[in-house]
Amino acid sequence: MKILKIYPGQVDERHISEAARTLRDGGVVIFPTDTIYALGCDALNHRAIERMCRIKGIDPEVQPLSLLCANLSQASEYVRIDNHAFRTLRHHLPGAFTFLLPAALRLPKVFRGRKTIGLRVPDCDIARALAEAMQGPLMCTSVVLDDPDELVEPDSIAMRYATEADVLIDGGHGGTIGSTIVDLTDSSAPEIVREGVAEFEQ
Repeated sequence: MKILKIYPGQVDERHISEAARTLRDGGVVIFPTDTIYALGCDALNHRAIERMCRIKGIDPEVQPLSLLCANLSQASEYVRIDNHAFRTLRHHLPGAFTFLLPAALRLPKVFRGRKTIGLRVPDCDIARALAEAMQGPLMCTSVVLDDPDELVEPDSIAMRYATEADVLIDGGHGGTIGSTIVDLTDSSAPEIVREGVAEFEQ
């Protein structure tokens, strides 16, 4: 695994470009978000998704999957956003939320047949810069360590995934609490599915 150090509050374009190249080549990259560090891959690369799901031990046919986008404009290609939903998203994003939204028609193969998709636009410059450099969404899922206290330490994450991920972007200490998940499939009646680090305002 290659480790790219980016100091908090900065976005190193050279490192972002290198990580994006890894993703385009089907690699798996670990990067900071506004919550827990995430495993990510190119959401349009079926083999990369299969590889990442093997690393995390999840079944993409059964378990919920989330897309990470640079902004709402990018997200609108993959999820359906009506006027009510747009106002909610604009108020809360970027932020530590995962919004469940109706799936759009243009989706990677692994997502087809799903009625809903999780959407993340994190309040983290590094994560959004990565999606922007890719010019497309990342599929993302939180890293997992046996000791939750080690989630904040990039060195511990690097040791855990040393032989599984290709690149780790070390953006400093991470978080230990996940995003707040909000079901926005009925945009007129949002429903909190999981309380996380962020407070949802109706």
